[in-house]
Amino acid sequence: MNEPVRKTEAAAIAINSAEFFDRARARLRFDVPAGLTDASAIPASGDHGTDRMLQILAQERPIRPAAVLIPVVDHPQPTVLLTQRAAHLNDHAGQISFPGGKIDPTDASPLDAALREADEEIGLGREFIDPIGYLDLYGTSFGFRIVPTVARVRPGFKLRVNASEVEDTFEVPLAFLMDPANHQVHSKEFRGIERMYYAMPFADRYIWGATAGILHALYQRIYLP
Repeated sequence: MNEPVRKTEAAAIAINSAEFFDRARARLRFDVPAGLTDASAIPASGDHGTDRMLQILAQERPIRPAAVLIPVVDHPQPTVLLTQRAAHLNDHAGQISFPGGKIDPTDASPLDAALREADEEIGLGREFIDPIGYLDLYGTSFGFRIVPTVARVRPGFKLRVNASEVEDTFEVPLAFLMDPANHQVHSKEFRGIERMYYAMPFADRYIWGATAGILHALYQRIYLP
């Protein structure tokens, strides 16, 4: 990976569970973005160069509607439950990700897809999940149009990891992920266009790409005016 070219400049956030969920409920809704299935509606990522990349890719390959769950575990000091994808997968092998995947025709909504995938991938039961709302649509270089669903997860769950899709699961303190000092920004060239992407290294885990970008979007949506 390239060295970070800059860091987001903002004050660190003091996190407590009740305040985070209150903010999330006040700011999030379940409105499905039009760009999930409309190739002409380009997700506004806010990352320099990425919007232009998505415009180019939308003309070259079909879009792939997807949904992920952002499972915020309601500890006194909340955490986010993440997965490490299996090494043999075709897309994003070995990377850190949220539970989630492609939206199937039988899924009633992006929320339904995110809940189904969380159950299939890691055995996170719906009875532990309190969905709160969607973040804005997030586009990737693989053609995915991702609807991230923020959810409160009640502690006490026992996971059942599907080894064909997931190698490991772990939790990261929400305070770390919502601290903009930890939001490294790197640059990468795409067909002569410089585009930026986020990384949030934590212990021996390298959180980057779409997962880090969605976490940065969560920070912006919940904590910025």
